[in-house]
Amino acid sequence: MPRDTAGPDDVDGVVAAWRRERPDLDVAPLEVLSRVSRLARHLDIARRRAFAEGGLEPWEFDVLSALRRSGPPYQLTPGDLVRQTLVTSGTMTNRIDGLVRRGLVSRQAAPSDRRAVNVTLTDEGRRLVDDAMAELLEGERTLLTGLDAEEQGALAASLKRLLVGFEG
Repeated sequence: MPRDTAGPDDVDGVVAAWRRERPDLDVAPLEVLSRVSRLARHLDIARRRAFAEGGLEPWEFDVLSALRRSGPPYQLTPGDLVRQTLVTSGTMTNRIDGLVRRGLVSRQAAPSDRRAVNVTLTDEGRRLVDDAMAELLEGERTLLTGLDAEEQGALAASLKRLLVGFEG
């Protein structure tokens, strides 16, 4: 079992209080999941900061990054974007409309089916998402500075095992 060398944090106080008040409960899950929850809040702050640098909202980054990850020609259908960003088709339509107005994506009829639409990342959209991604990774590296590469790998593997149970 790894030794805790980090010193106390706020979760230690929460866990100790629950153990004192409810000694009949096994509060061990709080030691992991309360820290995951707190780290998620710090990550959300870092992400919002990274996106704000480029004038992007988190939802804009989600759509633009899905297009960017798709590779050249950086094009997906609205249905593909819905699946990748886990929003409704109505929400995605509104998001695409906003990104078209900003000149970050364009819409074209699909060559194989004129009724279908493709959404394509523009040069400006690509520039913004690339800059935001670089800024995001810098912030995420800062969040992980307390762990060496081996510890980061072990943590990633453990979290993956947990997520696979939920996401299959």
